[in-house]
Amino acid sequence: MSDAVWQRHANPISGWTRVPVLPMLAMGIWSRIWLGWWALLPIAAILIWTWFNPRVFPIPASTDNWMSKGVLGERVWLNRNNISIPAHHARIAQILNALAGLGLIPFVVGLVQLDAWAVVGGTAIMMIAKLWFLDRMVWLFDDMKDKHVEYGRWLR
Repeated sequence: MSDAVWQRHANPISGWTRVPVLPMLAMGIWSRIWLGWWALLPIAAILIWTWFNPRVFPIPASTDNWMSKGVLGERVWLNRNNISIPAHHARIAQILNALAGLGLIPFVVGLVQLDAWAVVGGTAIMMIAKLWFLDRMVWLFDDMKDKHVEYGRWLR
């Protein structure tokens, strides 16, 4: 995403409206049993929303909130090859991303086999890992904003 898109995505409404995307995607895929090929319409709508979401909201008046700092921390995380981050942040972020990846297994298996418990379990694992990851990104951003002028400028 461009800098302008990241600035818009830092709007907490953008972040919070992306949280339900995974359960909505699961429902869209599950709906194939009722809708057949028409299930591609809600799936496509969810995927389009996922792309469109960080672009639709205005730049926030303030980024002094948990979700905005989480999004800005993700931006710091994605820039870690250019500006190194403390090892303790990298380690836990990698663990949480691996945990989310493990949740993908029951999620996909459940959607293929129409096993609601596997889908719910996989969704829960991925969402808990993602929200925990976001919480760590808040911490990462708070640690990095004073050390690098570029990051400090992202605050509003």
